[in-house]
Order: sequence, then structure tokens, then C-alpha cells
Amino acid sequence: MRTVYVNGNYVPEDEATVSIFDRGFLFGDAIYEVTSVLDGKLIDFPGHTARLHRSLDALGMSFPMSDEDLLAVHRELVSRNAVTEGLVYLQISRGAADRDFLFPAKDVPPTVVLFTQEKTLVENALAKRGQKVVTADDLRWRRCDIKTVQLLWASLVKNEAKARGADDVWMVLDGLVTEGSSNNAYIVQGDGTIVTRSISSDILAGITRTAVLKCAEELGVSVEERAFTVAEAQAAAEAFSTSATGFVNPVIEIDGVAIGDGKPGPVAQRLREIYIETSRAAAI
Repeated sequence: MRTVYVNGNYVPEDEATVSIFDRGFLFGDAIYEVTSVLDGKLIDFPGHTARLHRSLDALGMSFPMSDEDLLAVHRELVSRNAVTEGLVYLQISRGAADRDFLFPAKDVPPTVVLFTQEKTLVENALAKRGQKVVTADDLRWRRCDIKTVQLLWASLVKNEAKARGADDVWMVLDGLVTEGSSNNAYIVQGDGTIVTRSISSDILAGITRTAVLKCAEELGVSVEERAFTVAEAQAAAEAFSTSATGFVNPVIEIDGVAIGDGKPGPVAQRLREIYIETSRAAAI
């Protein structure tokens, strides 16, 4: 049985409780981060911490824990649960108070929850096979840059993708691809240039995205940050996605159209190798 963290306490998962008046439960008034674990160490933790603070600031939410203490909690959970490969999930809500659209008083403490999940990250069968993706309208609220727990639309369209025999969904706004259900989206042009949507309120600024684009730069691969259409993606030499738990995940089909030769492409595969190698070396 896992040990989880709830508001300062480490408890067995079947004893963990959160108030029914918690605003994360009632309003989706909460944010989250997911940090990957390789070899029992945390990947890209400083990046996740920085984005956490951006989300907190954007929502005017307090967090009475230092980055050092937060790191200690992550490490303690990894140790107590003997996680070698997997993830640590962190969620912070505005706290518990009687239901009201107005925020509660400033002295209401936030609810802080963390737990681990064991997950195969490196030897990922989907990354070896390549993802089949379908597209769907992006009907999320337009502050996708804040990592909130308001994930219902992403969940709905991912389940729709599964029902259609696909692995994931790429969302489309005004005819242009925004991102996947829980990942950033990329294509590779015939000349090897990587194209991915630029950072704005339409997408989440992925921590893995930043690291992978740095890997591309070090390889001398050109990167063009702009939006692209579904048709452009279908005609691309390669496509892939990035996320904290998927790393670099090749895409081999979009809406039934094979990408390139219908197999994981060399650019995506090489970026995945380098990202794993550099992440392992920098893990804490």
C-alpha cells in the first residue's frame, strides 16, 4: 500500500482524506504538477517548481512551503514507496471553506496532496510502436497556460480517441493544432526542421518541451515555433509529442493518415534517446 502526503502528514493511501468542502473538489480551483522519477531520482524538478509558482501566481493562490521543503517531500515519498521509475503527482487547492464563488478568507490554508505512481517510462511500448492520433475541437477554457485540474475536456476527447481506436488526441483551435490531451505537439518537415506551436495562453508551457527543444538545439536541428494545420501535420516527414511521463513519443498516424512511412521517425527517436540520457545525468 502506498504512502501519500496530505497537508503535512504521511499516511497510508486508504486513510488519506480531503474535506468535501475543498475548492478543488467543488470548483476545480486547484493546480497540479507531475514530476517523473528515473532511477529513484526526480527529473526536471526545478522546471516543475518554477511552473508551479507561475500557476499559483496566476490564480492568486498561496503555498506555505519552500521549494526545499517541497523537494524533501517528493524525495521522501519516492523513498517510502520505493519508486525506481514512475511519477510524483502534486496538487494544491485554494483550501476548504463553505461553498461560495467568492474566494475564502486569506487565512484558509491550501490543501496540499502528493502521491506516487509506478510507471514504465523508458521502455515504453507506445514510444516504440508510435502513437495513432485523432483530432478534436479544442473547447477548453482559454487559459491553458495555467496547469489547473480542469481537465474534463481533455479527458472526454481522449476517451473519444480510444473509442476510435487511437492512442491520443490532438486538439484544434481555429483550424490549427494546439496540443495533445496532456502533451505538446510537434511535426518534422522534410528538411528536418521541427515545428511546434509557440508559447501562449493556448497551450501549456511544457517542462519537457523546454528540455527537448534544448536537446534539438544542441543537435543543430532547426526549430520553428508556429502553429500548423492538421493537413500540414499529415504531410510531414515525422510527428511526435512530449510530456513529463511520455518523454518524446513518436506519432505515426493522424486521423487515419500515416505520417511518413508510418513508423517512428529518426528525429523523434534520437531526441528521445538524448532527452533520457541528459535527464538521467541531471536528475536529483
